[in-house]
Amino acid sequence: LRDLSEGGVAPVDLAQAAIGPGMAVFSRHSKIIETDGSDMTVRTALALTNHALDEVLSAQEGDFDADTRFCIKWFSQFGWNEASSGEADVLARATNTVVKGLERGGVFRAVAGKARLLGPEEVPDDWSPITDVRTSAWEAVLHLAKALTERGADDASVLMQAVGERMDLDSVKELAYYLYSVCERKGWTQTALLFNGLGTSWLDLELAARKAPIAKESQAVFGFEEP
Repeated sequence: LRDLSEGGVAPVDLAQAAIGPGMAVFSRHSKIIETDGSDMTVRTALALTNHALDEVLSAQEGDFDADTRFCIKWFSQFGWNEASSGEADVLARATNTVVKGLERGGVFRAVAGKARLLGPEEVPDDWSPITDVRTSAWEAVLHLAKALTERGADDASVLMQAVGERMDLDSVKELAYYLYSVCERKGWTQTALLFNGLGTSWLDLELAARKAPIAKESQAVFGFEEP
């Protein structure tokens, strides 16, 4: 699956592309049997392949930073909708972050007992990962997807170059693929298109980012008083 994504397979095509390698295992032998001794069907083999895809994508969640893990879990439950601030506090503790830190990170808002993720249309156009005091893979994906959709590939590639100065771009790419899979399961078509567009264009953006001028802005000083 990692080879497929690194080879430029779009998020929307990843599940279909995974069928080939999965069925290659199934068809390599004259017979595949279940634990009860019965013949495994093609339907079961396909279901196991899809299950493996879900497992791999879900397992990636633990590789992300704490703010991103919070945002993934919140997004999976509530999307861009509001929920109670109490829910946010509980989830923040579970993912080793704090709501105020998420607000400082420019990805979340909690006001008057209600809380929600900031949507792509709400994040600022002039965000710089070089000077931002609290960055996350979630924030990077949101800004890259917005830049690509609203301002085009040239702007997105310049931003990608700057993001690469602060974090591992592979983890940001993995997040785009994972978020597409969440949207697909939930039937959130519009947001799925946003993340699929980023994943589909990733290799071209990465190539252009290597040619982009190195960001010269001074990096902000970090504070470590709280998560």
